[in-house]
Amino acid sequence: MKPRNKREWPLKQVNRLIQTGPVVLVTTAHAGRSNIMPMSWHTMLDFDPPLVGCVISREHFTYELLERSRECVLNIPTAPLAREVVRCGSVSGRKKDKWAMCGWTPEPATVVSAPLIPSCYAHLECRVRDDSWASRYDFIVLEVVRAWVARGVELPETLHHVHGPEFLVPGRRLKVTMR
Repeated sequence: MKPRNKREWPLKQVNRLIQTGPVVLVTTAHAGRSNIMPMSWHTMLDFDPPLVGCVISREHFTYELLERSRECVLNIPTAPLAREVVRCGSVSGRKKDKWAMCGWTPEPATVVSAPLIPSCYAHLECRVRDDSWASRYDFIVLEVVRAWVARGVELPETLHHVHGPEFLVPGRRLKVTMR
């Protein structure tokens, strides 16, 4: 018996129902080459030290650079950068210079070798902490070693991936008080 007032959902689309936090732009660099990759498959795993679990396919150029350098930056874009986020996800960094394609100039990070995207709201400089599940699940644990956030921005319009070029942007703050 099926639940009342519900329709069955395709298993291959379950991710659309439980997407995690905002889309991030992963920047990596090694041996003079760098790349930008949009990623929405990530989650906080621990707070002290801050650990982020993420999925990066071994087929991606970002994975290759991350595997070699063991460092990256998770740059958090906001709604005005949505077009560039989609553009970065539509081509391979092996073949295209995504920095030039988006009109961005990389900015040096303070702790890691991967660059920051200056127009992003926040940056998490990370090092690979554990990649023991990478060969089986493409799952990597990153340790955030330094974090930066834009001054004066209280409620950033972060992008939350739905499907393809579709995103949700948080529209309001909801504060629930308990009596």
